[in-house]
Amino acid sequence: MNQELAQQILAAVEEGFEEQISFTEDLIRFPSLRGKEKPAQDFVHKALEARGYDVTTFRIDEEKIKDHPGFSPVAVDYSEAVNVVATHEPREAKGRSLILNGHMDVVPEGPHDMWEVSPPYEPKRVGDWLYGRGGGDMKAGIAANIFALDALRRLGLQPAAKVHVQSVVEEECTGNGALACLVEGYTADAAIIPEPEDEMLVRANCGVLWFDVEVSGHPVHVREAGSGANAIEATYRVIESLKRLTEEWNAQKANYPYFEDLEHPINFNVGKIEGGDWASSVPAWCRISCRIAIYPGDEPKERAAEIEVHLARELASDAFLGNRPPKITWNGFFARGYVLDEGSDAEAALAAAHRRATSSELQSFVTPGYLDARVFVIYADMPCLVYGPITENIHGFDERVSLSSIKRVTGAIALFIADWCGVEPIEAEGANG
Repeated sequence: MNQELAQQILAAVEEGFEEQISFTEDLIRFPSLRGKEKPAQDFVHKALEARGYDVTTFRIDEEKIKDHPGFSPVAVDYSEAVNVVATHEPREAKGRSLILNGHMDVVPEGPHDMWEVSPPYEPKRVGDWLYGRGGGDMKAGIAANIFALDALRRLGLQPAAKVHVQSVVEEECTGNGALACLVEGYTADAAIIPEPEDEMLVRANCGVLWFDVEVSGHPVHVREAGSGANAIEATYRVIESLKRLTEEWNAQKANYPYFEDLEHPINFNVGKIEGGDWASSVPAWCRISCRIAIYPGDEPKERAAEIEVHLARELASDAFLGNRPPKITWNGFFARGYVLDEGSDAEAALAAAHRRATSSELQSFVTPGYLDARVFVIYADMPCLVYGPITENIHGFDERVSLSSIKRVTGAIALFIADWCGVEPIEAEGANG
């Protein structure tokens, strides 16, 4: 790509940037929590349709994906779990095809009175920051995908290859949304996901397992507490056992390329706990919802079996749990991690685009979090470039994303599209006479 066209593309991103941020703010206003994403998805559908794309909204069909090796088990209703896919078809396919993917689902916002700058679904700009739940993770990325294409349109250009723009659900809990798109037949020569990765490229990321642990106690009146068995207290012994397993897995990091230098690649979290029925009764039950990471290359089934064997072994001598072992249910992420091979043409194209948009060299890093890129890399043999804006406090209070970083990332994506897909005039020469 010549320097003149590159500068024109970046200028076109600048020209449309206020509209882009207003669009991002509109997305933030939708509380698109799990199971409640459809209004936001309808909004995106209409926005893409208005741009002239062929747009499809479809529900995740569990029957279609449940036997796929990338499927994560669920116990929730998918009737409102819909993906949106817009497709651009060139007049003549000369370049390489592309998927621009982003997820619409956001995580729960917590107590609203603990958000200090603005309520979670009321976007607010303060200096270089845009505040709001999901702004960084990752509605700014969804907008960047759409407005990168808009920048080319502003110049009278469009990709000279097929491009799918995907807004998916279930990224924060299963990855089944991106998987459903793949099963529906949406593939390409490469994919970009503008997750909040501080303008760096993700080289590798962990897989994730979600599971519930249920502990049954022996309820008695608190006056006879010594003769009962407190399920909540017993659950803490389960948690400590799982922490010990986590450290065993972290000690294996030297066996996994790209992870050997991370201080703590395998993170375990008790994300939710509930139990008991009455303050004056020894609790009869307790349930915890947990998340643990696994290394790329690890099979979820094998690591899940390790957890079950570990708990059975360690709790066998427990005075109560040895006779009444906890019940484990796998529900949610059952996902492998991935490594993005170095040296692909797609990575080289992104590095060049990043250099032009930011005047800096593209850096890569390894993350212990989950990303939908595993669907493309593992199951479609497709390079997937996870690269997005600078953010702070994702999954926390006062989540915020850098406005200047959004602009740079959008510019880099637009440049990448022009290079990877090639460009052609929107109107064929002589079409108007």
